[in-house]
Amino acid sequence: MAFQILGIAIIAAVFVVLKVLNATDTPKVKGIPEIPGIPLFGNLLQLGVDHARVAKNWALKYGPVFQARLGNRRIVFVNSYEAVKHFWITHQSSLISRPTFHTFHSVVSSSQGFTIGTSPWDESCKRRRKAAATALNRPAVQSYMPILDLESTMSIKELLNDCMRGSHDVDPSPYMARFALNTSLTLNYGFRIDGNITNELLTEITHVEREISNFRSTSNNWQDYIPLMRMFSKTNTKAEEYRLRRDKYLTDMLNDLKERIANGTDKPCITGNILKDPEAKLNEAELKSICLTMVSAGLDTVPGNIIMGMAYLSTEHGQSIQAKALEAIQEVYPDGDAWEKCLVEEKVPYITALVKETLRFWTVIPICLPRMNIKDIPYEGSIIPAGTTFFMNAYAADYDESRFKLPDQFIPERFLEDKETGTPHYAYGAGSRMCAGSHLANRELYTAYIRLITSFQITATKDSTQAPVIHPIDCNGTPTSLTTDPKPFKVGMKPRDEAKVRQWIAEAEERTKHL
Repeated sequence: MAFQILGIAIIAAVFVVLKVLNATDTPKVKGIPEIPGIPLFGNLLQLGVDHARVAKNWALKYGPVFQARLGNRRIVFVNSYEAVKHFWITHQSSLISRPTFHTFHSVVSSSQGFTIGTSPWDESCKRRRKAAATALNRPAVQSYMPILDLESTMSIKELLNDCMRGSHDVDPSPYMARFALNTSLTLNYGFRIDGNITNELLTEITHVEREISNFRSTSNNWQDYIPLMRMFSKTNTKAEEYRLRRDKYLTDMLNDLKERIANGTDKPCITGNILKDPEAKLNEAELKSICLTMVSAGLDTVPGNIIMGMAYLSTEHGQSIQAKALEAIQEVYPDGDAWEKCLVEEKVPYITALVKETLRFWTVIPICLPRMNIKDIPYEGSIIPAGTTFFMNAYAADYDESRFKLPDQFIPERFLEDKETGTPHYAYGAGSRMCAGSHLANRELYTAYIRLITSFQITATKDSTQAPVIHPIDCNGTPTSLTTDPKPFKVGMKPRDEAKVRQWIAEAEERTKHL
């Protein structure tokens, strides 16, 4: 009898332990397929370091929408173009909030607060997003074109000098990172980083923001899903280190701006306008959130897209794309004034298509920042209750064959013939929390392509060991990062007409000397 009781007790204990280890923050959603997992870890081991590609393959078996367990968090993955449209666009007013995660929200963001894009939806987030959207709408972006004029010119000037008339291969990464970062800094603080690509502050910000991007990742921090790991994880220590390093330059730049305003030497910028507006409804914490957003977002998508775009242009197929692009530019601008005209108009459809295909093909945020619904959302007979966490697999949606023919091929022409009137791709997310800076990013990419292609023929590196990896997932040097961190590579940069390029640079420097 005693053995029977002991046996029952053991079975009951095992049952309770399994129940606890399999528990999730929200209940299983009825009617939505679930990926089988194991206690405690759920599906973390299966997902490994390649969440986007693994989830894309799961969608072939389980359908475009399924639920998975990441430790104690229940996640609904959405993997097709139409399914993303259903949740992120049709039901955008319901899917408007963000969940919080321990590493980023409780450790990294404990002093400067959250970026706008990582904030749960509330009145404060609404105010911040409205301020950012106003500062980054189409008319506002057009007024920022002199900044893009200056920063693209500076990067191309340094590329021109460093390529040594095409004899020396270059790594495009630091040049494009500076282009994007200086654009964001000038817009937000009225301040830019002088010097070359080895500048200490430039190096510090790009490195720290890259590391912090890892902490925002949905796949890098298991302690976000398994609370027990927070007791032993070294991640907290590393996150704290980078939080302090980021605090320093963010505080320095904001204080420097305040000092310039007090001295009357400031230049027009987003944060300065808020600080000087007596009717501004943003408090200090909200102002810091906007600053944080501008710095981090400036390095999230634009550099990775330009860098990998240049990588593709250096390939054999990329040579024909460059030829088509150059012909299209010269057809619109036979007098050779594309360098200046690209600042005030976007009249080369092939370059616009090239920008869109670059954004789709590389999808540099493969798993977008998570969303949380504030209202129930129906889906094919099921009801997904409020409070559920959603992951958009933007990589899978942007490679959905029902939307994009031959998705694994880089074909700019697909967007010349595209009949989609809504969101053409999900590189910027979608719906109510879509990237507020998408208009600026598009103009940065368009300007960069016009100027790079008219200035250089981008060729393959002379050293095959330095060639880029041309695959949207495998090219990532940090697979668990939120955003693509391109593996180091080099390309050849052969000036088409060096005298002409130097003339364009001189004219741009004259136009922007007031900056």
